[in-house]
Amino acid sequence: MLHDAADEPGTLSTGQLRDAYERELRAVVDAHGVDAVAAETGVAAETVDALRDGASPTLTLSEAAAILALDGGRDAGAIVQEVRDHLLMGMTTGVVDVDTIASNVDLDLSGQEVQQAIEGRIPMTLAELAAIHGYIAGRNAR
Repeated sequence: MLHDAADEPGTLSTGQLRDAYERELRAVVDAHGVDAVAAETGVAAETVDALRDGASPTLTLSEAAAILALDGGRDAGAIVQEVRDHLLMGMTTGVVDVDTIASNVDLDLSGQEVQQAIEGRIPMTLAELAAIHGYIAGRNAR
């Protein structure tokens, strides 16, 4: 799943971590095909096609989970919840709050918006997930 796409996410840049997420998604697209993935997930075919071709289209955590659910026999909602739980547990372990995350990642999000993204009250993109996940993992690796 996304939170374990890389062995040591805290050692990777945001781009490298996002690439690891996208490799997992590409494997599903390769196995099922662009048209089937688009039809079964509701993600635009152009977006799925760009992903397959190696681009980094804007995808939300929910869209990525819908793609991953095609291959794992799991519910997309459960995948999203697992990622959120992983982030929250990492924050607890690292004793880090949302304001600290917001001030240490290269995102245009306030602490409140980071919290809302982690809690699922606003959509979180894979780029945002990579930045937040990488920061938390790096903090915990100290």
